[in-house]
Amino acid sequence: MARQKPIPRNQRNDFNRGTKISRNSPGAKDDVKNLSIGLMDMDSAVMYYFNEVIKPDVEVNNERVKVPCIYASPERWTSIQKQGYLRDKKRQIIVPLIAFKRTSIARSDVGGGVDKLDANKPNLFYTFQKKYSQQNRFDKFSVLKNLEPNREYYNVAIPDYVTLTYEFTVWTSFIEQMNKIVEKINYSDGAYWGEPGKMRFRTRIESFSNSTQVENERLIKTTFSMTLNGYILPEAFNNYNTTQKYLTPKKLIIRESTDKKLVDDFGRKVSLASNATEFGENTKDIFSINISNGLVFEQGTGVTLSNNGSTFDGSTPLTQTFSIGQSVGTTDNVQFNTLTANSVQIGTGTTYITDGAISSSDGTIEITGSTAITGSMTVIGDVLVTGSLISQVFITEITTQSIDFSAGSNEFGDTLDDRHEFTGSVEITGSFSLNGYQVDEISNDNELTDASQTALVTEYALANYTVSGLSTDETTYLRKNYYKKSNEIVSTNTASFTATTASAPSGMTSTTENDFVFFINGQYMEHDAVSIQQLNNTTFYLKVDTDSIGYELESDDEIIAIGKFDS
Repeated sequence: MARQKPIPRNQRNDFNRGTKISRNSPGAKDDVKNLSIGLMDMDSAVMYYFNEVIKPDVEVNNERVKVPCIYASPERWTSIQKQGYLRDKKRQIIVPLIAFKRTSIARSDVGGGVDKLDANKPNLFYTFQKKYSQQNRFDKFSVLKNLEPNREYYNVAIPDYVTLTYEFTVWTSFIEQMNKIVEKINYSDGAYWGEPGKMRFRTRIESFSNSTQVENERLIKTTFSMTLNGYILPEAFNNYNTTQKYLTPKKLIIRESTDKKLVDDFGRKVSLASNATEFGENTKDIFSINISNGLVFEQGTGVTLSNNGSTFDGSTPLTQTFSIGQSVGTTDNVQFNTLTANSVQIGTGTTYITDGAISSSDGTIEITGSTAITGSMTVIGDVLVTGSLISQVFITEITTQSIDFSAGSNEFGDTLDDRHEFTGSVEITGSFSLNGYQVDEISNDNELTDASQTALVTEYALANYTVSGLSTDETTYLRKNYYKKSNEIVSTNTASFTATTASAPSGMTSTTENDFVFFINGQYMEHDAVSIQQLNNTTFYLKVDTDSIGYELESDDEIIAIGKFDS
């Protein structure tokens, strides 16, 4: 059979196994998987974290019941938006339940705005090395032949950073059940969600919205939005694999090309082209190298050369001595006209001078003698003065402002929100002004006969003051305020008390439900949902508008009433 002639190299197709999805070679299996992250991976991470980490559950009839978490398909999500809940195949409302849906995806600058640059041919990669494989295993043959083991490198394209938004809806039958679920979900805020050994993504939950729905079945509903910082990296794009494999060469051969033959130590002519660095052998020595364009050294500002402007082409040795204007040793006194630097260290490292600041590593800077400062001085910290502090005007500002004038007057603060605190006693001789009103005495006059416009009254004066113009009956009525407890729940909207309402004297407003406060099992009952009725001399009814208040009365409810009962 005739042999076929090989294809010339310039006609062969360029083939790189690293660009292929399968990179196996004979005798060496490549078990490194191509990295890829998609939207399904992020949806699965959310589902896994709810079912396996948060594990929401509720208590029903003294048993713990796991709350199912489902991804809402378009049909389910439409039903949720239209009806407000989901039904099973038997047309029963599914509760408790958690349903979520991915609503949006947007580019993110979380990764610093860095990505692969060009999707058709990525230019930015993360590189990692596979430590051991069949290609770089150790053997004695490689040591004898001076062969370096192959190193396997994998380049993974930088992904696109994105922000995903999810909408969640949670249904339960009772508020207590909803509270337990919301507490667990809120506690997981800011964590990295995902399965162990897989990609994880950081999440953020801003707020929860609650609502109550009462139809054939009572439903407690909570909705919240969650943002997820993720990244997208396909396994391949446009026949280009995003995970590339590269092998380092086991041996590097360097050859020199010459147009003349050299003579070795034995008088034999040898060609450098045949003496390459291979299997540890050394090439023949080259006695000298001449270059056409020589290397020229020229002195610059502050630096002088012993052979300024001389050209070095390799034919003859050239020694250059670099000199500067003065010695700059660590023990020398160095003088500069101008010093420009980010910081200057003085001494053994205790004092530093930077742009606009002087600092010390031990926190102390000593100044001997007088110091004159032109302009303003700002001190961050405490100022300790062992002598006298002399100033024509002394102003202090913390959260308020105070000014001491040389004439003896003081001014504290500059705005109405300033606050001044004194610990101890304050003695004022004269008068003081409060919001423009002059005050010159504190009075114990319990009859307020002076009618002074510049006096403040004491507790004694108020406690012994009698309001004029009210009769004894009116005063007695105004002071009535008694506590009663219901003795029977007559119906789902009526509670009975053994009590009699106080009758308002002539000329005063009649007693109504606004003169009472009602509590059911410790919770305040809104006035716009209740009314009262005095059934007879000993029976007092509380009537409840169940539609307005949102619940009905039960036999074991405890209702407390406080207000104008007769006794």
